[in-house]
Amino acid sequence: MVVMDVDEEAIRDGENIEELVTTEESINEDAVEIHEEEKERIGDVTDDLVSEIMTNIEFLDQINDYRRTQQKECFNLVRRLKILVPFMDEIRGLEIPSLESCMHFLYRLRKVILVARKLLETCNNGSKIFLALDSESIMTRFHSIYENLNCVLAKTSFDELKISDEVKDEIDSLCKQLKRAKRRTDTQDIELAVDMMVVFSKTDPRNADSAIIERLAKKLELQTMEDLTTETIAIENLIHEKGGLSIESKQHIIELLNKFKKLQGVEATDILYEPIINKSFSKSTSLILPHEFLCPITLEIMLDPVIIATGQTYEKESIQKWFDAGHKNCPKTRQTLDHLSLAPNYALKNLILQWCEKNKFMLPKKEISSHSENELEEQKDEVSLLVEALSSSQLEEQRKSVKQMRLLARENPENRVLIANAGGIPLLVQLLSYPDSGIQENAVTTLLNLSIDEFNKKLISNEGAIPNIIEILQNGNREARENSAAALFSLSMLDENKVTIGLSNGIPPLVELLQNGTLRGKKDALTALFNLSLNSANKGRAIDAGIVQPLLQLLKDRNLGMIDEALSILLLLASHPEGRQAIGQLSFIETLVEFIREGTPKNKECATSVLLELSSNNSSFILAALQFGVYEYLVEIASSGTNRAQRKANALIQLISKSEQI
Repeated sequence: MVVMDVDEEAIRDGENIEELVTTEESINEDAVEIHEEEKERIGDVTDDLVSEIMTNIEFLDQINDYRRTQQKECFNLVRRLKILVPFMDEIRGLEIPSLESCMHFLYRLRKVILVARKLLETCNNGSKIFLALDSESIMTRFHSIYENLNCVLAKTSFDELKISDEVKDEIDSLCKQLKRAKRRTDTQDIELAVDMMVVFSKTDPRNADSAIIERLAKKLELQTMEDLTTETIAIENLIHEKGGLSIESKQHIIELLNKFKKLQGVEATDILYEPIINKSFSKSTSLILPHEFLCPITLEIMLDPVIIATGQTYEKESIQKWFDAGHKNCPKTRQTLDHLSLAPNYALKNLILQWCEKNKFMLPKKEISSHSENELEEQKDEVSLLVEALSSSQLEEQRKSVKQMRLLARENPENRVLIANAGGIPLLVQLLSYPDSGIQENAVTTLLNLSIDEFNKKLISNEGAIPNIIEILQNGNREARENSAAALFSLSMLDENKVTIGLSNGIPPLVELLQNGTLRGKKDALTALFNLSLNSANKGRAIDAGIVQPLLQLLKDRNLGMIDEALSILLLLASHPEGRQAIGQLSFIETLVEFIREGTPKNKECATSVLLELSSNNSSFILAALQFGVYEYLVEIASSGTNRAQRKANALIQLISKSEQI
């Protein structure tokens, strides 16, 4: 009985084991099915991520127009992102075991790509003024992307992903590029930076200088009505979207925009507090006016549309003012016109009238007045008489004429054009060599005022005025010398004039004025020398003329308020071998360290930039700076300085680390 019981129990256990085995097999089959479903889900997610990353890179590759201030960096970033394309192609064909780790990698990579896309789109369609004003923080965002992309790639196991050796080599090369890009100091447009600093300054008297504003408009490519309209829209979007932008920054941007508009004869607007609304819409804001009904100059509905030689249509009064101001090109296309004739656009005028009648829209009444036309004719007559008197045989008449012309040229842009059109420039150039100090002073000052107009700059230099201006700079009375320096500054905005002034031996008398002139004379000489030193050959000429000593003197006398300007020129000279030799004395390095330690934020930024330029070419400079305790000051700037100062300080700290390793 006992044996029988055991056997029966054993049989029952056997049956139970079979049931268990069957159950386990069923569970394993379910688990395999679930695992396969999970792998399929991960595979789908991975494919979607790869597709999204590839689509974003392809989209960015199609953008071929970036703001000038960030253009080079944008194309560099896109070029680096395109290196990821073969990598993504291989990931599409990954085997199942690698999918989960691949998915996590792709999530991190996607995040970096989206941040890059947002930055590149900002540099493609953002406000040009804002991007120039905020160039330091924009560059910081580029460096952050490089750092994050390198971090994502560096943490990825390519062996686990089973990537080919060829693609691995490409990714390794990309990581090296990203590290170099993160360390690289920016090649900032110094001229643009200084001009921006001047126009936004509340104390610098040059903040309203038309010549500087014109140069900025050219550099930022804000010279046409179409450019200004696009920029206005970009600024409006910025004001509404950029939560962290201060009221002061917004006001700075709008003020500069309005200065650019003024150059084109367009009325200034305050888009910070009053959104731009066409005056005609003040009582009909629900209407959408067809764009072709608006004058490209005033952005107002046209009452008397006329066609010019390029086929563009404008409000008659607006385009006539444009021509009366001496312009001989189309405001919209910038094409030079074959003629200045105006043809009524009756077809468009009828369309406007029909639209207004249909929409019960009241056109504003046109104010008819001949006052401005009469005034213009009187001004033309006055200018003609003054020009005629310049060649008079009566000395007193010449004196009165050139003095009156000096005042007219200072008043407004229209007068500068009228004087040039009346043939005043050749006669004024002749008077520069007249043996009368009063006539010389007024003649050179008149030419200074006339040179604010870009076209007049060319006329003045083409008449051979530069050698005569340099002669007055050397031998004229005090005011004539100062105004000659200012005239050379204005004329040197044309690159060909930088060369002419240098070859005409214009730099030594500017250096002499910088050394011994009045406060105003020093400032005029300093700005002219900065402009001229942007030309490589002129750097050597300035060094030979002894520019370094007066610059060092400006650094010692902080009350003069020209430290940043002096450091900016020294930065230019530091890129020249002779310049490094001339300024790289121990006492100068000590002065730089003093500014790095206790200067204003801008002083620290400029001084750090000069020290970096010197040290990048010769490690002895940074070793000398270390003797004066520069390291701890660099560490402080790296954490609390301006954005540009932080990058320069970090670059110097890396140079120090390298020199210690050697």
